[in-house]
Amino acid sequence: MSPAEIKTALLGLSDDDKKAFILDTLPALTKDVMKEPEFMTQLFPVMIGILKESGMDLQQLVQMAAMFGGQPDQS
Repeated sequence: MSPAEIKTALLGLSDDDKKAFILDTLPALTKDVMKEPEFMTQLFPVMIGILKESGMDLQQLVQMAAMFGGQPDQS
């Protein structure tokens, strides 16, 4: 499948299936590419945009980061 076909298929999933897909695959998808600093500078604004759209403010984000900061990797 091409990236465009994969994107079309994923966007056609139900909301619950999209959530499950993101939670199940994001850690595996990012493992190798996270080693590239350039990718992190591309990913960070996307993630901040997602958080802003959700209505989460910066203070909530800092609190969540503090809560999860000391936990071992769950993958």
